[in-house]
Amino acid sequence: MSKVITENLIYEILSVVEEIPEGKVATYGQIARLINREKNARLVGNVLSRAQFYGDYPCHRVANHAGRLAPGFYEQKDLLKQEGVGFIDDDHVDIKKYRWNC
Repeated sequence: MSKVITENLIYEILSVVEEIPEGKVATYGQIARLINREKNARLVGNVLSRAQFYGDYPCHRVANHAGRLAPGFYEQKDLLKQEGVGFIDDDHVDIKKYRWNC
């Protein structure tokens, strides 16, 4: 598969993010698997870091496999708390409890 980030790939990733329900969290790897690019979790993170250029998507509902929040996304924790998502410490969502089962 090509490693080029195309508009189709961007919208494929963002369409999955758009489906994450309020109060749930998905991982970058989970999104990569859902678009049949299971080894491209970093690619997903790269696209999400630029998502504001493509519209309003709930990117705050995505964390890494251990539940760690995105570096530099200072509003993420507050947005997740407003949706009732719990944390195990300051930087980690309780991913076992709040993972999106898709």
